[in-house]
Amino acid sequence: MTEDVWNAQVAQAYDESSAYMYAPEVLDPAVDFLERRAGRGAALEFAVGTGRVALPLSARGVRVAGIEKSEPMARELAKKPGGADVPVTIGDMASTRVPGAFSLVYLVYNTITNLLSQDEQVACFRNAAEHLEPGGRFVIEVGVPDLQRLPPGETARPFHIGDRHVGFDTYDLADQRLVSHHYTIADGRATVLRSYHRFVWPAELDLMAKIAGLELAERWADWAGTPFTGDSRSHVSVWRKP
Repeated sequence: MTEDVWNAQVAQAYDESSAYMYAPEVLDPAVDFLERRAGRGAALEFAVGTGRVALPLSARGVRVAGIEKSEPMARELAKKPGGADVPVTIGDMASTRVPGAFSLVYLVYNTITNLLSQDEQVACFRNAAEHLEPGGRFVIEVGVPDLQRLPPGETARPFHIGDRHVGFDTYDLADQRLVSHHYTIADGRATVLRSYHRFVWPAELDLMAKIAGLELAERWADWAGTPFTGDSRSHVSVWRKP
């Protein structure tokens, strides 16, 4: 994922284009879940973006820091109320280190897939483990690849259809890649964003965690704690540092 995808124009429109992710029924369970796993310790968000999750988590009294590759996205976070309370380090979540030890490191909204190779994703797990204190937790929210719902010969699946936003993914099965296509209407204008991803299965993530010295502690279908099954479209997984 190159930083020029998340340029100033995209950063300034990001919150409006992702407004459905700010709905209380979507955001509040995520913040509740993370607050409980952070306990009395500090939290570190990889790819913190414009602070959709970090800011409300910080507002609850959790000390939150962030790593963000896109400077324009980080600037949008800093402008918001409470932004000064969330220090952000500019850099790659697979390799950038920040001072201190954390009880919680987390990645939300499919961001692990922005790393486009298996090696980079493994490096991200190792980076998370290095930031965690003993007993700390690494949390990832990510979709389950939608391949079982692809009819033979088709490569595209929609993931959101709204009044101002339509999104769909196109899959490259051979290379384990997908492209997310976002079409957004705002202020009478239509904009297009394409982001590139490496999709990954839960079992592969568990192996990455094992390589990094972490062990699976929890896996749910969503932030509300719905049991994860073979029919789940996404998962929230928690790995623990011994």
